Amino acid sequence: MNALEALLDPFRYQFFVNGCIVATVAGALCGMTGVFITLRGMSYIGHGLSHAVFGGFAAASIIQFNYYIGAGVWGLVSAVMINRVARGRGIGSDAAIGVVTTASFALGVALLTAFGSRGPSFDAALFGSIIGVRAVDVWVVVGVTVLTAAFITARYRALLFTTFDPEVASATGVRVGRMDAMLMAVLSLAILSTLTVIGVTLVAATLVVPAVTARMLAPTFGHMVPLAIGIGSVTGFLGMNASYHADVPSGTTIVLVGAVFFVIAYVATASRVRHWRMAR
Repeated sequence: MNALEALLDPFRYQFFVNGCIVATVAGALCGMTGVFITLRGMSYIGHGLSHAVFGGFAAASIIQFNYYIGAGVWGLVSAVMINRVARGRGIGSDAAIGVVTTASFALGVALLTAFGSRGPSFDAALFGSIIGVRAVDVWVVVGVTVLTAAFITARYRALLFTTFDPEVASATGVRVGRMDAMLMAVLSLAILSTLTVIGVTLVAATLVVPAVTARMLAPTFGHMVPLAIGIGSVTGFLGMNASYHADVPSGTTIVLVGAVFFVIAYVATASRVRHWRMAR
C-alpha cells in the first residue's frame, strides 16, 4: 500500500467519514464563535462551560437520557448558578466560574466512576473519539453551525459593536445584556455539538486557538472571522485524520494541529514585525 492509499484507506469506513465531517464542521463552528469569545476576553467562560456540561453528560448517561438535552440543561443551570454566586456575595465572576464548573466536572467524574457509563465512554467524553460519532452527531453539528452562522450574520453589527465598545453600544440602543445572553447560548450549543469529537477537556482550545491564530494573521476584523473559520475547519479535518493514523484521541490531535498552526502564525508575524521595525 503506497502513501496515498494509506491516507485514503480510512475513508472506506462510515464512522470515519462521519468523524471527518463533524470535526471539519465543528472546527469551523468553534472558529466562528471563538472570534467573539476571545475578543471579549471570555476564553475562560468557554473553558468553564465545557467542564460544567460534563456533569450533565454524566447524569444523562447514567439514567439513559439524551445527553444533548441533559448536558444542555445542566449547562444552563450552571450559568444561572455562576451569575447568582457572583452577584449574591460580591464574588468575582472568574472565581464563581471556577467554583461552579470545577464542582460540576468533579461531580460528573464521581457519577461515572461510581455508576459507570451506558452511553458514550468516559474517555470519549473527556478527549473525543472517532468511533463514537454517529449520523445524528453529524446532523446536530451541522444544524448548530447553520444556526450560529445565521445568528452572526443577522446580528453582525450589534455583535461587533458590543464586542469592541459595549458602553457606547448600550447608549445607542443596543441591548447588550440580550446580545451577551444570546452569545452564551450559541457558545453552549457549540460546546455540546462538538463534545463527541473533541471532548470536554479540549473543546476550549478549539474555541481559542483558531481565533487567536486568525487575529495574528488578519489585517482587519472583517478578515478575522472567515480566516478563523478556515483555520478551524482545516485543523479539524487534519486532526481527525492524524487521530486515525496515530491511534490517539481525536480531540488531542485536533488541538495539536491547531497548536502547530498557531506556532507557524506566531513565527511568521514575529518575523514580519521585526522586518518592519528594522525598515523604520
